[in-house]
Amino acid sequence: MPVLARLFAGLMLFLVLVFLLAPIAIVIPISFSPSTVFSFPPTGFSLRWYENIRNADGIIKALWLSTQIAALSTAVSLVLGTLCAIAIVRGAIPGARLVSTFMISPLMIPGLVLGIAFLHAAREVGLRDGYIPLLLAHVVVTMPFIMRTVLASLALFDFTMVDAARMLGCAYPAALWRVLVPNILPGFVSGALFAFIVSFDNYPVSIFLVDVHTKTLPIQLLNQLEMSPDPTLAAVATVMIVLTILALFACDRLVGLRRMAAV
Repeated sequence: MPVLARLFAGLMLFLVLVFLLAPIAIVIPISFSPSTVFSFPPTGFSLRWYENIRNADGIIKALWLSTQIAALSTAVSLVLGTLCAIAIVRGAIPGARLVSTFMISPLMIPGLVLGIAFLHAAREVGLRDGYIPLLLAHVVVTMPFIMRTVLASLALFDFTMVDAARMLGCAYPAALWRVLVPNILPGFVSGALFAFIVSFDNYPVSIFLVDVHTKTLPIQLLNQLEMSPDPTLAAVATVMIVLTILALFACDRLVGLRRMAAV
C-alpha cells in the first residue's frame, strides 16, 4: 500500500507540473514562429517578433513604467524590509514573531483582494493618480520577500560580532559595514531580485490601480492580446520567463530557496 501511495503521489505531482509548465512550453516556440498569428507547432524559425518588440510603442512605454515601479518599490522595500528583519532578529520590538507573521501577510492574501483593498484605500485618501497608489501597493507586495531573505541571511549571524568589532576600535557604522553587511548581502541581493521580478510581473494588484495613462507591462500585454494579438506578445513573455528563471537561479545560489522558505 505505501508503494501504491507513493506512485499515486508521484503521478499527481507529474500531472500538476505538466499542467503548470505546458503553457510555457507552448509560448516559447510560438515566439520563434515566422507566422503572423499564434500557431503551434511553429512552421519555421524567425527572430522577427523579438526585433518587433522595439517598434511596439505601447509595449516600450509599459516596459519603462514597469521598470520604474519595480525599481522604486524594490529600493523602498530594501530599506524597510532590512530594518524590520534586523529588528525582529535582535528582539528589539515586542511580539517579534507576530510582527514577522504580519509582515508576510501580503503573501497569504489573494492578489485580487489586495488590489480591491488598495483601490478603496487610495480613493479614501484622495489619491486619484495611478502612479502613486501603484507604487505604494507594490512596496507592500514586495517587502515580504526582502524581509524573508534578510531573515534567512541573519538566521546564523551572531550580533556579538558587531560588539567585538566595536571593542577592537571600529565605530558603530564601520562595525556594521564590515561585519553585518557582508553577512546579509546575499539575502539583500537575492531579495532585491525577487522583489523586482514580483513587482515587474504583478498583474492581480496592478489591474485595479492602473489607468489609461498608467499601464504596466502585464496589463498592456493583456490589452494587446485582446485588441491586436501577434507573436510579439509571446516574444515579450519569453523574455520575462527567462529573466524570472535567472533571478530564481541567482537567489538559489546566493541564499538557497529552501533556506528562504524555512524562515
